[in-house]
Amino acid sequence: MSNGKLEDNHGSSYGPFGPIFQLIPGVQSYDWGKLADDGSLVAQYAGATKELDFKCAGDRPYAELWIGTHPTLPSSIIAPTGAPAPTSNGTTEHISLASYLSQHPALLGKAVSDRFGGPSSGLPFLFKILSIGKALSIQAHPDKTLAERLHAEKPKSYKDANHKPEMTIALTDFRGFCGFRPLPDIVDFIQKIPELRSVVGLSETELASLSSKAPQQKPDEEKAVLKDLFAKLMKARESDVKTQVTSLSQRYDSYLQQRKTGGKAAEPIEVSTVLAQLVVKLNQQYPADVGVLCTFFLNVIDLRPGEAMFLQANEPHAYIEGDIVECMAASDNVVRAGLTPKERDVDVLVDMLTYEMVSSRGDGSQDEKKLDAIVDSGHKYEVKNTKAEPGTTIYDPPIEEFTVLKTVVAAGKEVRHRALNGPSILLVTEGKGDLTWLPSEETASQRRTLTLEQPGQVFFVGADSAIELRSRGQGEDLVVFRAFVEV
Repeated sequence: MSNGKLEDNHGSSYGPFGPIFQLIPGVQSYDWGKLADDGSLVAQYAGATKELDFKCAGDRPYAELWIGTHPTLPSSIIAPTGAPAPTSNGTTEHISLASYLSQHPALLGKAVSDRFGGPSSGLPFLFKILSIGKALSIQAHPDKTLAERLHAEKPKSYKDANHKPEMTIALTDFRGFCGFRPLPDIVDFIQKIPELRSVVGLSETELASLSSKAPQQKPDEEKAVLKDLFAKLMKARESDVKTQVTSLSQRYDSYLQQRKTGGKAAEPIEVSTVLAQLVVKLNQQYPADVGVLCTFFLNVIDLRPGEAMFLQANEPHAYIEGDIVECMAASDNVVRAGLTPKERDVDVLVDMLTYEMVSSRGDGSQDEKKLDAIVDSGHKYEVKNTKAEPGTTIYDPPIEEFTVLKTVVAAGKEVRHRALNGPSILLVTEGKGDLTWLPSEETASQRRTLTLEQPGQVFFVGADSAIELRSRGQGEDLVVFRAFVEV
């Protein structure tokens, strides 16, 4: 059995398609996405699945590629060649992954099905590719308790009752906001930057008092102060915000232009050149928006390809630029408060945040904040090849809904993945190759191979199914990301 063709003796418990099959993803064209002409990976990957019937327009933003069972944009199945139709009308067209999994729960595995609400609940995670052309909103995702309340109160805005912890893995150089800066750094910015001080509305005496008390404050006291400062910023009078953000951006832009042209000596500014450039850039994208001033409250994180960042519920963040793999609990809930034309829920955002702060490291410059590389820190971490197959990296955040593997297969080589006790989705990001199901010796005749023809193709792998990945590129590695759940 090869090239996706099924014989009559297919894996019975997995249904007529067997344990591995190709999926049709969905595409979201949000305004913040990269234009196709600017190299959107979402646009490139969407073109890999001809059944998607993707019509690419060079001047259109392509923001997200969705793979999963979430009802907002559920994936469908490409029936393998020769597969019997699983539907009563005798057709294999437009078979939703969600309905197919509910009919064939062995694909989920009993443990996963029991833990996450049964076969009809679908996958507990949502897998995405994001191509970010301009900044996303200042946002956070609710925990389960808050998600249930928001969904009940505003079902049109909050479309499900689930939490949404998420992980970002950089495919290209990435920049984003993640978590709050240390309180002393924020207070220092407020003292130094007159426009920020005007919006927050603190006097010199109040700021001096904050600075003097900071060394003696307990963590809970620091969080209370930070919450008060952030609330003052986000709830400031709109006219004041517009005036001060415009003034600040013009001042920084003038400084940057003078440095660039080598003209008269530029008036010194309070922050690094990199941070000033970010303020100007955000103001160009979202003129006079309060989110521009969040630059001085939130850490600026730069990820190189392969580096990752994990975001717990109730943590502030915003993606600024880059292409990423993203995996999250199966939810579409977002609470926004800045850098967006969409609905804002400032009161909810201010109240929901944990106000955890993360210490800086490195040279301490304001634009080079790095978060500790620890898995359970709730932020950025680096991963190693520990207890994994050769060529495989494990991204394992401290939640139960998902883990992600990155596997690099050298040209002409193969890598085997053990059978997982839960379902997985496999996404090709580089190269060509083959995906082979490795059944048990008793069912060796059912061994099956699918061709990985180009980056952007997506495949489902059922529970308890060992697989082999082989690279067929000449001098080119095969690179795949695989999201899965085990309990």
